[in-house]
Amino acid sequence: MTDIAKELEPHIPALRRYAWALLRQRDAADDLVQDSLERAVSRWYLRRAGGSTLAWLLAIQRNQFLNDTRRRRRQGPHVALPDNDMALSGDLTGERSILARDALALLERMPEEEKSLLLLIGVENLSYSEAATVFGVPEGTIMSRLSRARANLRRMVDGGERVALRRVK
Repeated sequence: MTDIAKELEPHIPALRRYAWALLRQRDAADDLVQDSLERAVSRWYLRRAGGSTLAWLLAIQRNQFLNDTRRRRRQGPHVALPDNDMALSGDLTGERSILARDALALLERMPEEEKSLLLLIGVENLSYSEAATVFGVPEGTIMSRLSRARANLRRMVDGGERVALRRVK
């Protein structure tokens, strides 16, 4: 195994999780990971020595995702067949399954930048500094964007229909 492969291999699960969270289709997510890894290997010489490899890979993957999204927009809509394969783990049942489905649906409705930031910080446990590297902005900008993204998600959750309960004595 080459040095590059040894450096990349531990980060593949994180790349796959992030790709699936962005695309919600296993095949498309695998394609995105493949394209991102190909780009990383072909541009390995551009990587900063001592920098976070995961942050660099996630930046490549995010940029690849954005480029693909722009290309699809230019090419027109794509009609996908329903995927019977459940990407959520099989141990989610009942209320937890409904909550997970609702959370994913809310994330899907968020702007791409907010969704990406929440996933990178909340799911992949990137530091603010690493997220700043991925987005190519200062760390303070990441903190303010994350605050706005969390507030937006909170508003979306709270905006759901509530049942008014009557107090009975």
